[in-house]
Amino acid sequence: MSATLVVSGLTVVRGPLLVLSELSLTVAPTSRIGVVGPNGVGKSTLLACLSGELQPDAGTLILAPLTANVGLLPQEPERLSGESVQGFLLRRTGVTAAQADLDAATADLTVGAPGADDAFSLSLERWLDLGGADVEARAEEVCADIGLSPSLLATDMTALSGGQAARASLASILLSRFDVFLLDEPTNDLDFAGLERLEGWVQALQSGLVLVSHDREFLSRTITSVLDIDGPLRTAKLYNGGWDAFLNHRAVAKQQARDAFEEYDDKRSGLVNRAQKQREQSVRGAVRAKRKAPDGDKLARGARMEAATHSASRVKTIEAQLGRLEQVEEPRKEWQLQMSIAPAPRSGEVVVVLTEAVVQRGAFTLGPLTLRLSYGERVALVGPNGSGKTTLLQALLGRIPLTSGQRTLGSGIRLGEVDQTRELFAGDASVTQVLEERTDWPAGEVRTLLAKFGLRGEHALRPGASLSPGERTRAALALLQAVGVNLLVLDEPTNHLDLPAIEQLEQALQGYEGTLMLVTHDRRLADAVAVTRTVTLG
Repeated sequence: MSATLVVSGLTVVRGPLLVLSELSLTVAPTSRIGVVGPNGVGKSTLLACLSGELQPDAGTLILAPLTANVGLLPQEPERLSGESVQGFLLRRTGVTAAQADLDAATADLTVGAPGADDAFSLSLERWLDLGGADVEARAEEVCADIGLSPSLLATDMTALSGGQAARASLASILLSRFDVFLLDEPTNDLDFAGLERLEGWVQALQSGLVLVSHDREFLSRTITSVLDIDGPLRTAKLYNGGWDAFLNHRAVAKQQARDAFEEYDDKRSGLVNRAQKQREQSVRGAVRAKRKAPDGDKLARGARMEAATHSASRVKTIEAQLGRLEQVEEPRKEWQLQMSIAPAPRSGEVVVVLTEAVVQRGAFTLGPLTLRLSYGERVALVGPNGSGKTTLLQALLGRIPLTSGQRTLGSGIRLGEVDQTRELFAGDASVTQVLEERTDWPAGEVRTLLAKFGLRGEHALRPGASLSPGERTRAALALLQAVGVNLLVLDEPTNHLDLPAIEQLEQALQGYEGTLMLVTHDRRLADAVAVTRTVTLG
């Protein structure tokens, strides 16, 4: 069904912190809204409010019709132990909850409970609208279509590889039949084929869509408006016209605001200076007029007194002009991440070599393959989800043993890494503690560094696992700036990063002179990095 969601004055407060302030938005059946803003600004919180999972502290949300289904698919889908892939898909599509409501309504109807007829009709309608009648058959078709074997539908979600889990998340989106879709970072971990499939799905969608994403190419191809959340103010502004129009409009608006302030500042400074000069002239004229003039020179003395009076009058005129001058606030200087990658002495010419290497992980086999990485190479590792990209990186780094073949590591290697799961910052230790241990820096210097990456105050002291994915990624990038690196391994480094941080990463990589091994499906990052070689896994 067609549905519209209208939000007015939405405000969220957590403890002493203002998360969202007076936000208003209309999600129509044709809406394609991309939500952007710095990490931690409240984008996921907004989606949780729109879905009804989180109650705002103020504001109203009106859904028409009331029976419409709003579905939120979060950025880190929970993989529950004991839950099969099919169970995961049914839960993510809302069918599991709808089935539970239908079963309860059926039981009430059987015993003749008051109001059971209406409750059964509503729950049956919801179950049908969400596709419960044929979801299992459609699941097999969709999984086969995106390269996830239907035989895996009975497999526990926790047993899937990272690539298979990414495809399962994509399948849950493609299977869903919500009236309003809320997607949080849906492109994370998808390969190029998955990105293309998701783009086609968005373009053909007949329901309203609000999505959080930092994939610039995906946004450029799919959305028709942008909701930009302001970090310091926690307000939001909607820009119509798509992603590229938003970038242009924002740049023009910033320049116009700067020009307007400079024009105001120039006028105000000019009037203030003129007023000061007139005051000085008035004082000097009055002093001269009061001096005793020679006998018979009363006329000259009167002229000097009149001039002093006119000068004072001109000061009042200028002050009146200052009072009428419309004040223009100086544009706020936004905090910007300034990132670099600390260099290390050059390693040997040969960085790492795999010779006829084979790795077996359960039923998955990678290889045999031979790969030589030389100093200064910038290698992009590409391939579909599940092809073994992360496995190959782990084999290159010696993290997992080779089933057969040989690995040779060069001399003088200083490794820097951003792994796909940000595992280093996923435990109970705070990011400050992790960086202290890795750098031998005192706590004060570590916290100063983290503040430069937007991790200030209590964020630096919280357990790493309690931070958002974007904040953990920033912590990993901060470590690269603290330790010398000549071999840099990045596995989907832009996942969860906000746009300013992605742009800073691009600049840092352009200035990095060591060896680079990069796995990414961010098409604009791949274009910006001067790759010297591409290794493709089938």
